[in-house]
Amino acid sequence: MAIGLSSVVMQLVLVREFLAQFQGNEFTIALIFFSWLILGGMGAWLALFASRRSRPSLTRLARLSLLLAALAAIEVLAIRTLRDIIFLHGADVGFYPTMAAIFLLTAPFGLLNGFLVPYSLYVLRGRDADYPGARIYLLDNAGDIIGGLLFSFVLVIWLTPLQSVFAANLPLLVTATLIASERQPLRPVFLLLLAGAVAVLLAGLLLENKSLSPFEGRLIHYEESRYGRITVQQDRELLTIFVDGAPIFSNQNISQDEETIHFPLSQIDDPRDLLLIGVEGGMLQEAAKYRPARVDYLEIDRKLTDVQLRYKLLLPLPGLNLIHRDGRAYLAGTGRRYDAIIINLPEPETFQINRFFTGEFFRLARQHLRPGGIFAFSVAGFDNYLSDPARLKISSLYNTARLHFQHVLSLPGNRVFFLCSDRPLNPDIPALLQNKGIHTTYISSFFSGNITPERLKYLRDNLLADTPVNLDTAPFLLRVMFQQWFARFATSPLPFTVAGGMLLILYLCRCRREELVLFSTGFVIMGSETLVIFVYQILFGYVYEQIGLLVTVFLAGLLPGAWLGERLRQRRNFKKSLALCDAFIIVLLVMFLLALVTAHDQLQPGFFLLFGFAISLLCGCQFPLALALGGGDNPAVARAFSADLIGAACGTLLTSLLLIPFFGILWATAGLILVKAAGMPAGAVRNK
Repeated sequence: MAIGLSSVVMQLVLVREFLAQFQGNEFTIALIFFSWLILGGMGAWLALFASRRSRPSLTRLARLSLLLAALAAIEVLAIRTLRDIIFLHGADVGFYPTMAAIFLLTAPFGLLNGFLVPYSLYVLRGRDADYPGARIYLLDNAGDIIGGLLFSFVLVIWLTPLQSVFAANLPLLVTATLIASERQPLRPVFLLLLAGAVAVLLAGLLLENKSLSPFEGRLIHYEESRYGRITVQQDRELLTIFVDGAPIFSNQNISQDEETIHFPLSQIDDPRDLLLIGVEGGMLQEAAKYRPARVDYLEIDRKLTDVQLRYKLLLPLPGLNLIHRDGRAYLAGTGRRYDAIIINLPEPETFQINRFFTGEFFRLARQHLRPGGIFAFSVAGFDNYLSDPARLKISSLYNTARLHFQHVLSLPGNRVFFLCSDRPLNPDIPALLQNKGIHTTYISSFFSGNITPERLKYLRDNLLADTPVNLDTAPFLLRVMFQQWFARFATSPLPFTVAGGMLLILYLCRCRREELVLFSTGFVIMGSETLVIFVYQILFGYVYEQIGLLVTVFLAGLLPGAWLGERLRQRRNFKKSLALCDAFIIVLLVMFLLALVTAHDQLQPGFFLLFGFAISLLCGCQFPLALALGGGDNPAVARAFSADLIGAACGTLLTSLLLIPFFGILWATAGLILVKAAGMPAGAVRNK
């Protein structure tokens, strides 16, 4: 249980650390969970080999537990410090270097964590040969649930990452000490190791802020919010706010401030009511030049606006209303209409951000505009040449906007701005501003040289009419962003796909029937969790406590499921029960698919909570049954843990990187049904 608690907290901390250091999107998250689960499967096999070479002992288990606790703090510090040593500071990192870094930095803790769970079973069986393997699964799941609840509702709110690591590993230090002293007094070697583990964890607390010091400039502010890590860096007179390692706000970004505000507002005669999502303080000062009566500024993270106000990156404005809600959820729940809705968000390379660039959101924005109102957003643009991924991205956004607005004007530059309205739009922004008597610094001097008739024509000529639109359930832009990531570094996902496919086929060919069942089970539960979180974010917005609740629900169902599976195993009808669990899992996935097709706009949060608990309960029920099918001895336990973890790793990776981006939510759900259906014959084979 202590290992389970420590591992889940560490897993969630690692996600935040890697997102703050590398490309912060679902592709990175998929690589993190994939590496974690694969390493856990490898660790389970290492435990089997170790038990064959020497008899498992309580002393070794206690010492390795201390090492696990110390590794937690060491890995967090290593991730923070080694990134800028291994890679060029400030530069993006490609897919393959990111994957290698995540795998290698996760390896020590991941391998040892996967090792200790089955190894603890072997220790127990050294004292009681009939100790059931399913009980270890139950206890590990109990620790996972405690860790998930503790992190989601306590640690992430009140503590920093290294403080969370310290708190989560205290139970492991205590239990390691208790088992080491069970039959004999504590030896000096163990006391020395215990002191070392405590010292490492305490050193992590002392080095928390120092480990976040920037490569250039100095760190003047750091805090953790439930939505990300907020840091403020100062380099001479330049102040920059970073969220999860990405620069979000700056006090010296005049060009973006002016373009974001004046491109759309210059088109409106008298903009009185404005809605701004994701803007910064300089943009508000530009908006003030139009003397609006009301400005609603949406920012979900209250701590982020507090930091902006503290460092004067957000100045008070007459009529300004700070609304701390998700932008899409706010629009869905308000009846207010605006003269302009302006979006200033990062690239749509995550599921969370992509929901503001879909046809469903464009329709929602259109419904909240007054007649003649304007909707504006932007994405990364180009200098002189449009790459194929950039052309697909811009074309998809243009085609999506045209579904809901009569007029769409795209303005080229370092960022491509889209102005959408039901009234004609004028690309001569400087003339419009001059007529209004509004002074600008950047636009008045550089607009005519950057946005020329030739560049406007080049952009129009490169728009592809047959490019798919971007939808909630079919996120075409995520596929494009994935391709653009590889194109940026002149690499291809093909080598990884081919190598991974060959290794997977080789593994599946060597699997026994009970391993195939657990592989498909692990695949389905992690794939389902990915689907549920994505759909939940689309419908209800990003509310951290509720997303944490979803993850915890998927963990919580495993515990009663494993208990039920153990009871069914004792009745000796486990082959039939295993097949029934497969059938019920498929039925649940079919029901989920039908609900998405027929009424996804009407689904309530309780539906997703119930679905997550039900499918995890059935998947948890299968572990004891499949273990009994394999015989239940030590090799069977190692194979069972390994198959479950490897299946979960594949489910995470394929659902996040292939099924959802390339086929959409509905076909991804259908893919999970096919995977589970393929695993059914293995469970139905007669046990010889």
